[in-house]
Amino acid sequence: MMTTARDIMTGGAECIGENETLEEAARKMKDLDVGSLPICGEDNRLKGVLTDRDIVVKCLAGGSDPREVKAGELAEGKPVTIGADDSIEEAIKTMADHQVRRLPVIDGHDLVGMLSQADIARNYPEDRVGELVELISY
Repeated sequence: MMTTARDIMTGGAECIGENETLEEAARKMKDLDVGSLPICGEDNRLKGVLTDRDIVVKCLAGGSDPREVKAGELAEGKPVTIGADDSIEEAIKTMADHQVRRLPVIDGHDLVGMLSQADIARNYPEDRVGELVELISY
């Protein structure tokens, strides 16, 4: 049986709300010890992904105040995601193609979890983990 994103993801993804500030996002990243957070709309739909680098480059370096800029303002374009029922191989390919280490997992329109490089490494044949890390690392 094929292992899917849903099988190995970390469920109950912590979001930053589109109307929460970047300061709140930074605090949440620190508390969770992560470098990126999905941005969720009031409708619980994924609006984008916010990275710690986005906060630095798009807000601080531009002279904006992270207490005033909302997470949703940095949600650009269509976020890179993986379907809950997609295979691990598909997830690896998506991570490699987009050079990301974490993917929001979507079921229909709902965010159901996050899939990280570490989640895959823990659930992937040991002899192939090296090639996985190589693909995604940059």
